[in-house]
Amino acid sequence: MVAKKPRVVVVGAGVAGLTAAHRLCAAGGDRFEVTVVEAGAHAGGRVLTSEFAGHRVEMGATWIQGIDGSPVYALARDAGALACGNDHPPYERMDGFPERVLTVAEGGEVVDADRVARPIEELYRGMMEAARAGESSGGGGVEEYLRRGLRAYQAARPGGGGKELEEVEDALLAMHISRERTDTSADDLGDLDLAAEGEYRDFPGDHVTIPGGYSRVVDHLVAALPPGTVRLGLRLRRLDWSETPVRLHFADGATAIAADHVILTVSLGVLKACLGKDAHAAGGVAFDPPLPQFKRDAVARLGFGVVDKLFMELEAVPAAKPEGGGGGQPLAASAPPEFPFLHMAFRGYVSKTPWWMRGTESICPIHAGSSVALAWFAGREAQHLESLPDDEVIGGVHATLDSFLPAPSQWRVKRIKRSGWATDPLFLGSYSYVAVGSSGEDLDRMAEPLPRGSDVGSAPPLRVLFAGEATHRTLYSTTHAAYLSGVREAERLLQHYGYC
Repeated sequence: MVAKKPRVVVVGAGVAGLTAAHRLCAAGGDRFEVTVVEAGAHAGGRVLTSEFAGHRVEMGATWIQGIDGSPVYALARDAGALACGNDHPPYERMDGFPERVLTVAEGGEVVDADRVARPIEELYRGMMEAARAGESSGGGGVEEYLRRGLRAYQAARPGGGGKELEEVEDALLAMHISRERTDTSADDLGDLDLAAEGEYRDFPGDHVTIPGGYSRVVDHLVAALPPGTVRLGLRLRRLDWSETPVRLHFADGATAIAADHVILTVSLGVLKACLGKDAHAAGGVAFDPPLPQFKRDAVARLGFGVVDKLFMELEAVPAAKPEGGGGGQPLAASAPPEFPFLHMAFRGYVSKTPWWMRGTESICPIHAGSSVALAWFAGREAQHLESLPDDEVIGGVHATLDSFLPAPSQWRVKRIKRSGWATDPLFLGSYSYVAVGSSGEDLDRMAEPLPRGSDVGSAPPLRVLFAGEATHRTLYSTTHAAYLSGVREAERLLQHYGYC
């Protein structure tokens, strides 16, 4: 008599879910029956490569945060996605981080790079490096920590510097705070826990993008699974985990599935939606029985923000001819200027720049010489951006460019493309952060399977396991965390059955 294979259902075909399924299948196809159910129309989750104006762009995950020893970099290499052949269209941030930046204060004043802009950037970077090395002093949020540092820097300067210089420095620090908001997804850096920054880690080495597109990594993982493993269009609405088998109920009357084990990889945003009285209406999953209090508390305390990208195809507008130009020879045609790597220091001036544009650090070409530029938005500005019609977004960008790049440099936006993670019901945001009031221990609690060992004795049955970027204590918010958490939960099941 052949023993029944344990059935494992993985919820979510993002990097975490696909990695968990791949590890279980690679351990021996006869050991488990593995199914991946995905609510969307394609695999990838918050990895979504697209094209815009002849360029490959990332609507979601963008960077590999360190390549030395990185499993995601190894996946991209194995997928053949790192090659930069002539047949590839230009891709986003193909030249890394810009070194030639033009920093401008609101109103069009270019900020002196050596005397003003670079020292403030070095102050910001040094303070964040100290925080991530666990060397920062004081508790609370990151924003007050940074502002204390700027005040100390200004107070220590011989002879002061004057009100006007300090005003520009304040605007420069606010610019870097906007960048930190998009790096972390925190709407307010006052809500980003300073102590927890000491636990966050990147892999060593360069931060790079993927020439072939991040989705090539997803395609590589899907192709390595047995045919039919991934089932699309199945949105989980209720999870009955009171006993084994666990039962998964889906939207639109799809047939329920029974499983010995469920690996749940939905976003922290979806889990937060589960905490309300009507999880369905909020976009969450109903748990029966409800999630235990330790899990609910961790979900509630951790931060989960929204970060959106706005891609703009730009064109240079020819300068107006001088009045009374009259006859004479026509001017020789010249190549249009390249759009600069523009960093913007908003000084609080009353201008036509809309409030939601004032939360972005920069408008930069996606690579040197490109006519496509990118601006990042976080928190309330990102959410508002998602609600606007295209013409209003374009108008807001024009008002901003007119304030920072006055004549004779005139630029206009031809068309735009933007992400919309806050309003996407399958994610309800972008990625997690450790908020003030939470800690790395909450990330550990996110990773604990159900039922908890103390509730059922020394050998819990592992009915529901949790993976995803918000379940990794030191790499949260990254694809590295998603990948490693998927491996972790697959290994947990393999150990449970004595296979490793």
